[in-house]
Amino acid sequence: MNRAFTLLTVFLFATLFSINSQATYKHHSNKKLQQKWQEIIDSGGAYTTEELMPLFLKLRSIDPEAIMGQWRGGKFDGGLPDPINWYGKRFVNMEYVEPLLVTAPDGSIQAYTGLGTARLREVLFENRVSTSLIYDNQPIIDYFRKVTDDLIIGFGEVKGEENEDFFFYLIRE
Repeated sequence: MNRAFTLLTVFLFATLFSINSQATYKHHSNKKLQQKWQEIIDSGGAYTTEELMPLFLKLRSIDPEAIMGQWRGGKFDGGLPDPINWYGKRFVNMEYVEPLLVTAPDGSIQAYTGLGTARLREVLFENRVSTSLIYDNQPIIDYFRKVTDDLIIGFGEVKGEENEDFFFYLIRE
């Protein structure tokens, strides 16, 4: 009886230690990934899809409810001039998204209508379901993954256009 109790105690302790170690490792891993993305953003450098995709695939999914609101955007293009003066995106609800916000000459933030509107759906991409933005009238899907509650990374895929895919980030306002 005493031996069985001792074995059970050792088993429970080992199980709890294992679970705690896994959670600690995952938390540490997430922190390192967050730091890496922040360093990339802060650098303002140009990054290729090949450089960013492995990091993107490690990120967590994001639910549609968590993405609602207005987000300021940035690109990983090294600061090239932007012909439309892109500002970010506005997620109003699942059926209505303003996928391109721009800064007007007077400084106001306006919806850019050149590519139309979009909607949100949960889509499987690279073995993970996450919120995605699907343009209503363009062959474009933006797949989103979460870095933090206030920072997400997007991967824009343009159907039929080789080498036109791109990464961007969004910061919650």
